[in-house]
Amino acid sequence: MIPRPPSSPDPTIAEAGAWAAVLVRRRLLHAAALAPTGQWLVQDQPDAPVRVLAGPADVVKPVATIQDRIRSARPRTR
Repeated sequence: MIPRPPSSPDPTIAEAGAWAAVLVRRRLLHAAALAPTGQWLVQDQPDAPVRVLAGPADVVKPVATIQDRIRSARPRTR
């Protein structure tokens, strides 16, 4: 078995892009785009102001909050 290299705790631009695409596809964000500076431009709703996020970690950070909100809204079936 080939050992995997240790994973970095910081999300990459690719990971942030994948999460941003999922959030937009699921309509949890209206738009998300990577700027040439490495910052992310994010808009929650079509009429909301555009927010500037510093980097990939700031894109991925809200994902946990959104996941918790979705999980807490589901009825427990077990």
